[in-house]
Amino acid sequence: MDYHSDRFKDFSVMLYKDDQLYALLPANIVGDKVISHQGLTYGSFVLQDKSKFFYAFEAFKTMLAFYEKEGVKALEIKVIPTFYNRMPSDELDYFLYKAEAQLLKKEVLMVIDYAHKLRFQKNRREGINKAVRSGLVLKVDTNFEDFWTDVLIPNLEKKHGVQPVHSLEEIELLASRFPEHIKQVNIYKDGKVVAGTTVFLTETTVHPQYVSGNTDKNSFGSLDLAYDFVINKMCDDKRYFDFNISSEDNGRKINEGLIFWKESCGARSYTANTYLLNTAIHKELNIPKT
Repeated sequence: MDYHSDRFKDFSVMLYKDDQLYALLPANIVGDKVISHQGLTYGSFVLQDKSKFFYAFEAFKTMLAFYEKEGVKALEIKVIPTFYNRMPSDELDYFLYKAEAQLLKKEVLMVIDYAHKLRFQKNRREGINKAVRSGLVLKVDTNFEDFWTDVLIPNLEKKHGVQPVHSLEEIELLASRFPEHIKQVNIYKDGKVVAGTTVFLTETTVHPQYVSGNTDKNSFGSLDLAYDFVINKMCDDKRYFDFNISSEDNGRKINEGLIFWKESCGARSYTANTYLLNTAIHKELNIPKT
């Protein structure tokens, strides 16, 4: 995370048991509140593979006690969507329930489960055929710059008045550090990039972090071609394809157009929750045992 350390005041914690790393929370601090790191999409309370439930609970309480001692009054924490986990790991969800944490956000994600994959609907298949007839060429290459400067950044500025969360320089740096986990897929027409996607690959999931096409994307079917490739050709040993968030206003509103489009590719919904709790609650936390 050091590439954007100038934007955040880090307050991550690492918890040890018998001198071995047992759990961690990537986080930053704003005022008297610690937040699941705002520079990470899904950073949260992470446990080692061999963790045990009650030890994990003690680690969670220890983390809260440490933060309270440091003058932190509140913790805003994300829960990683379950499909990103390599194994069952709902401990945090239960700990937050015991801590009477307040639900702040419930975002809707659209996800394809490769074990129960649905066929593209007719309109998506028509878009792919249109792309082929239009002479579009798809390449997985290292040309981040043309997509970012000619397509992604102008489109985000024009449509939403925003910049990408990452800068071009940051994404190129990350891709150089993690070449097997960050890929650039570009769609070319007559030698020029007209659409593309910057794809993040985890152990379980294919996730197009940035996707955009020029004004001819519907006429040429460029995004249909890109999605067909990243969904069906980049999955390898992955279990899921994450289309990202399709809700707005912390989950209070649903983007109907996005939901419809992603469902036509075979996606179904998961949720991603964010909670707020008082650090002092650690003094009252206990789990009665039978």
